[in-house]
Amino acid sequence: MMERKQELMRQRRDAGPVSAVYPEVSSIVMNMTYNQKGARSILRTFCYSPDSYAFFVVNCLNKECVDGGFDLTHVVNEMIKNRRAEARGTICCEGTDPSDNHSDIAYEVAVEYS
Repeated sequence: MMERKQELMRQRRDAGPVSAVYPEVSSIVMNMTYNQKGARSILRTFCYSPDSYAFFVVNCLNKECVDGGFDLTHVVNEMIKNRRAEARGTICCEGTDPSDNHSDIAYEVAVEYS
């Protein structure tokens, strides 16, 4: 588990700052509603400024999940490529869970351009 955490930290640093990867972007806000069978939904918000790392992988909150998480990199890349201000959708956790309680998120992403 510690190796996974270190790998994610390395990937985060390697992603570089938002200002270098997306120089035309002044902010990115992600609202995610985390859903899991048998648990209450949880709203999580992530705000990215030009100085933030351009790393859009969010960990799964399920304690039994192995190597899970939600990668919104493709969502952000497509939005910026097409200069879209908003996007919504759902994605499932990419990890494995010994039970059948896989989780998903409903996301809303907003990009503000310079």
